[in-house]
Amino acid sequence: MATVQHVVHDTHGEFEPSLFGTYSKKTGMWLFLASDSLTFGALLFAYSYGRISNPAWPTPFGKESIANATIMTACLLSSSLTMVLAVMAANRGDKSWTRNWLLATMFFGAAFTVLHGMEWTRLIADKMTPSGNPWSAVPLFGGTFFTLTGMHMLHVTIGVIYLGVIALRKKFLPILLGLWLIGWLVTPADNIFHLGVHVLLIGAIVSAVILFLKPKDYDANDVEVSGLYWHFVDLVWMFIFPLVYLMSTKV
Repeated sequence: MATVQHVVHDTHGEFEPSLFGTYSKKTGMWLFLASDSLTFGALLFAYSYGRISNPAWPTPFGKESIANATIMTACLLSSSLTMVLAVMAANRGDKSWTRNWLLATMFFGAAFTVLHGMEWTRLIADKMTPSGNPWSAVPLFGGTFFTLTGMHMLHVTIGVIYLGVIALRKKFLPILLGLWLIGWLVTPADNIFHLGVHVLLIGAIVSAVILFLKPKDYDANDVEVSGLYWHFVDLVWMFIFPLVYLMSTKV
């Protein structure tokens, strides 16, 4: 009489290890940043080509704009330091200081966005638009400037929301909605940021979907992955600041 034998398969080590033996989310972030670098590379190339090919390229940035952009740069450099400290605190399991350093990074990122918004407001008040500017007959300057700096400012804003979700989780949602409501009510209806503040509302909706569908306590790996994104955003500004501002100062 035949007997049936039950064979137990050992599945330990059956699955293929992640690429280069790294955390899967870290690999995904590196791939995203590689693709995103192509976007910023194209925008930087477009601005550089427009500047080189047009001798009448405007130079609208005076001492006030350069000082403002320098403070913006200091904010991002400081945020890189606080982000490194947040990763270090997360690696040693110190949740309190991880949250504190993430909040500090968010503060510097938010300060950068506010200062950038002030710069945009001043330029728009000077009749600069995406299709023209009062300083020369080269219409490309406005288009390339607003596209390049606007894309970067969007990335910084997304980064602040990203860090807020990791630092505060669901507690961040009412804060984000409150900031959106205040920004929407305070900014004049004819101001470009009256519409731009809706990025916070979209961010709150996306964050709520993520937090309620997959609630979790973010660990050191998640903090490190968010740090990769933040350092990338800071690095991009190190190209924009000299190319757009320092090379376009008033003579």
